[in-house]
Amino acid sequence: MSLINYLRETKGELRHVTWPTRRQTINYTIVVLLISIGTGIFLGVLDYFFGQGLQYFI
Repeated sequence: MSLINYLRETKGELRHVTWPTRRQTINYTIVVLLISIGTGIFLGVLDYFFGQGLQYFI
């Protein structure tokens, strides 16, 4: 398969994609940010308590 054919087929396939609206993209971005921040806080709290527990035993 040549590069030109590959690019043509790729372009054709991208026409079949249902792209999210601007509003959906903003909402999904907010959800990802909130989940990432929440996970970071959760892991930070666990790290702190496990570190304190380890210092207690050492």
